[in-house]
Amino acid sequence: MPPEDSVANKTVGALTGIPFESIIGGPLSACIKAQAEAAVSTVNFIEAVGLQQGENNTKEAVYVVFSYLQNGRRANISVPLLTIVPIPYIAINNIEIDFKVAINGTEESSLEDGTSVESNFEKETSSKKGGGWLTKRKTSKMKTSISSKRDSKSTQDSRFSIEATMDVHVQAGQESMPSGMAKILGMLSEAIDVVPEKGDLTIDGPYQQGEDKIYIIITYKNPFGEFAPESIDCSGTKDNSYLGEGVKFTFEKSTKEATVKALAKEGGTVLIERKLEFNSNS
Repeated sequence: MPPEDSVANKTVGALTGIPFESIIGGPLSACIKAQAEAAVSTVNFIEAVGLQQGENNTKEAVYVVFSYLQNGRRANISVPLLTIVPIPYIAINNIEIDFKVAINGTEESSLEDGTSVESNFEKETSSKKGGGWLTKRKTSKMKTSISSKRDSKSTQDSRFSIEATMDVHVQAGQESMPSGMAKILGMLSEAIDVVPEKGDLTIDGPYQQGEDKIYIIITYKNPFGEFAPESIDCSGTKDNSYLGEGVKFTFEKSTKEATVKALAKEGGTVLIERKLEFNSNS
């Protein structure tokens, strides 16, 4: 096992000190937040552009009415706005996080004798030879000196540098429409209606009712494509009753003719007028 102060252990220690949770989790959290904001933007767009406040605190689809010529006659086409404008469905499709860490560690070690040890030894000796009455005494001296010195020194140096680079790649694009919204738009597309410029008046009948009465059923679509039974007026009738989208007008069997009118909602202007003639044998 390498010592605790080795380069390997110091490198591992530097790696464990890197906050990977923040580095990787930060971009992911930002992308999730951006996706949530994109979804809210889509909802706000649909509510602001394609819906309007209706009766009883309900939402109604916004329709756009176009006028155009059809077979030489001017007609109106009523189209839900949401079916002709692109709805923003921005979604993050791919997230790539590339994080690179480079740790450069160098360790220098040198050893020198730097411990100073010094010793000195010195010795002096003398001797005499001879010493008779007739000979001269001889004297000799010897001096010995010993000196030693040793130096030792140790040094150690470690250097570390950490380099980190991070690349975040986020790919976003138009997401496919949710199945629920696609179904709603399909229903709205089927609701596209073409109506004559002054509306469409339909008369069914006359039908026999008992032995002495006849009746007709009249429906009227205004120029915006909405059923408007309240805009129907009929003369010579004995009784009338609303049947959902239409009105039932009852006449005496002896009635010869009647006038049916479709009136504008505002002002009561006559938009359509038709004369009806009844056969007494009906």
